[in-house]
Amino acid sequence: MASGDDDDPIIEEIDVYLAKSLADKLYLFQYPVRPSTMTYDDVSHLTAKIKPKQQRVELEMAINTMSPNYCRSKGEQIALNVDGTSYDETNTYSVKMMDKQTFSSIQATTNTSRYAAAVFRKGELHVTPLTGILQMRPSFSYLDKADNKTREREAANEGGDSSQDEAEEEAKAITVRFARPESEQARQRRIQSYEFLQKKQAEEPWVHLHYHGVKDSRSEHEKQYLFCQSVDASENSELVKTPKEYLAMLMPPLAEEKVVKPVGPSNVLSMAQLRTLPLGEQVKTLMKNVKVMPFANLMGLLASGTDSTAVLRCIQQVALLVQGNWVVKSDVLYPKNTCSPHSGVPAEVLCRGRDFVMWRFTLERSLMRKEVTSIIKLPPEDVKEFLEHVAVPRINRGWEFLLPTDEDFIKKHPDVAHRQHMLWLGIQSKLEKVFNFSKEDFMPKNSPQPDAVHVSGEQRLKMAQDRAQEKQASLQKDLDAKRAGSSIHIKQEPVSDREDEPMDTSSPPSSSIPNGSINGYPSTTSPSFDHTNGNGGSPTNTPSQELQNFVIKTFRKHFVLTLNEFKRLFNLHLASMPAGHGVFNSISDRMLQDAVLSCQCKQIMVPFPTQSTASPDEQKVFGLWETGEEFDKHRRLLFDLFTKNYRVRRNMVQARLAEEFGDVSKAEIDRLLKECCSSHAGMWYLKGTIQS
Repeated sequence: MASGDDDDPIIEEIDVYLAKSLADKLYLFQYPVRPSTMTYDDVSHLTAKIKPKQQRVELEMAINTMSPNYCRSKGEQIALNVDGTSYDETNTYSVKMMDKQTFSSIQATTNTSRYAAAVFRKGELHVTPLTGILQMRPSFSYLDKADNKTREREAANEGGDSSQDEAEEEAKAITVRFARPESEQARQRRIQSYEFLQKKQAEEPWVHLHYHGVKDSRSEHEKQYLFCQSVDASENSELVKTPKEYLAMLMPPLAEEKVVKPVGPSNVLSMAQLRTLPLGEQVKTLMKNVKVMPFANLMGLLASGTDSTAVLRCIQQVALLVQGNWVVKSDVLYPKNTCSPHSGVPAEVLCRGRDFVMWRFTLERSLMRKEVTSIIKLPPEDVKEFLEHVAVPRINRGWEFLLPTDEDFIKKHPDVAHRQHMLWLGIQSKLEKVFNFSKEDFMPKNSPQPDAVHVSGEQRLKMAQDRAQEKQASLQKDLDAKRAGSSIHIKQEPVSDREDEPMDTSSPPSSSIPNGSINGYPSTTSPSFDHTNGNGGSPTNTPSQELQNFVIKTFRKHFVLTLNEFKRLFNLHLASMPAGHGVFNSISDRMLQDAVLSCQCKQIMVPFPTQSTASPDEQKVFGLWETGEEFDKHRRLLFDLFTKNYRVRRNMVQARLAEEFGDVSKAEIDRLLKECCSSHAGMWYLKGTIQS
């Protein structure tokens, strides 16, 4: 030890004092965008303010506009973008030029207990603890203000003269709802959300300060507080420790670890506890925890002897069928009035994004996360959580669905599979409107074509002969029955002597096609053809009574519908029907149109603009033509107006009604427009024809 002391002798002892006068208000400012040789000491400081609780500081410093390095045209352009051409007291720049810049602080560290400012004077070291270490960086909030100005100008230009022609809004009834009690878990998520933190930060008021330069007399006076005001050792007890206390501070004793018995999460039940719940709650709890499961596995987790039909009813309330497997519904995972624990996004937006991911998995086995994120526009953490629920990552293949397709369940329960398919069609229609896409966007554009198989003429002839011989007996029987029951005389054609070339008569007999029809549909030369609606006097296949009832009920409620919207309502109606209720089977778009046209409705030939982005189904607009009321004539006149223009003004409708029917009350005009139209920017459009 003696030799060590000789090698490193103590050359001086310095007394250390703890100064406390500025202990709760001393900040260290750092300027990381400039080197230490370029200080702001000589720059004029215009304003200063602080939020003490958040330790947030803002400084406004003048810019030397006379400097040769200052671009005057750029400064004037920025001031014009931010403040506009008019002068106002709230303008950011008062001289029509960017003559100042703002510095805003961020905390370099949240724990400053190990940092202090020290001053050495006359052989004494005086130490003052730091309250905060702040990094001052330029603030670009003026760019946000310029963007807001631009948006306001664009909104004013788009608004036009809508306020001149639009009628005043009529009074509407307001439903008063009381918020349900917030759970502790939901409260914690809300408190940790970005939106809540921003709101809390905005609530603290700014405290305005007066800035004093480095060489100012007030600054010199304040510097004296960096020295300890009392040199008595008894008042510096923090720095006076016995060797034992000092050693304990350097090496604190280890706290004994308590062995705690692990406790299961509060949201997890044992199987014994689970089976005490009702069947619906059992299924819901299992699906919330597992996220995706085959039906056979679900039955294995439930008590033996559980009725599978009852389980099917329960699972359809909390899950959707994806590739034959059951995936928990989005609104079960993200209940209403909750938000994302990652980003604070509301539950409604999360449900739409997750439904899109699940819908894509009904079409294909693998997804690319980047593609999904670009469409649903949600934070990557939320998108990753959606995918982790139902898929696993694969190298060079994106995310692959977690389970193989359960073909056995689909074959065993075709009614459930069909109902789920109809439900997915309804969800798809909603998603297409929200995210502005079509199903064809995700179909492979260059799918490999099957290799062409060469069939010789002799082979085709042989196949036709075989088909004709197989069907000859049944066709002959049908033909005899039709001849016996029909009064139409059929011209007998001579039969060919060649028995080896019988005609393939697999197509329906022509007697079932009405006169003037082509391929079963009325031709344009037929006297019964309606050129407005493309419908003959009596369709070949009369719609079922159930379908007609649905059409009448729907149009008496909505009055005007596009084919796209009607299909969506029809799919939702199918999805709401009980399993196994197969009234509507194989309903095509043509059959739906025929059903609409046969139920006192007509197609309105709206002249959409050439640049319209509406799909063909959205351009087919149908309106209720006849209800037996006196008001029908008003509706028909409105439909006639929309055959000349795809949008009209209210005064145009009012003038045409007055011309045809005399004085028409304001209430009747309001009713007509409310039933059939939607308003946007001072113009009225038929429902469903406004282009976003």
